[in-house]
Amino acid sequence: MATTKYSRQRELIYNTVIENQVHPTAEFVYKYLKKDNPQLSLGTVYRNLQQLSDNGAINRVSIPNQPDRFDGVIKPHYHAVCSKCGKIEDIFIEEMESIDSLVAEKTGLNIIGHEIVFKTICPLCKN
Repeated sequence: MATTKYSRQRELIYNTVIENQVHPTAEFVYKYLKKDNPQLSLGTVYRNLQQLSDNGAINRVSIPNQPDRFDGVIKPHYHAVCSKCGKIEDIFIEEMESIDSLVAEKTGLNIIGHEIVFKTICPLCKN
């Protein structure tokens, strides 16, 4: 985790994101922790998720028309979102690791990062 002042609530929130590989929303994290931490507020969850993602401890996954999700896997990867059930899966493709330099070379732009989300139909929904 990034170097910030220790907070028990931040640690709980961080661990919830790491342990729940469903790419949880802030609302999920709040409901997951609230039963054992009645003093926890939704605002605290949002602030800590923001801080954790700003510091690179977790990743924010932005999907159009959905609340932001959070991902404990910080290794570079992509996401596939099922258009029917909304399930998010991690995708690791080594060949795409050089996409920033390829786009920079082809366009002359200074690429500082990218986000790619694949729209899919997951195997369960396909059947």
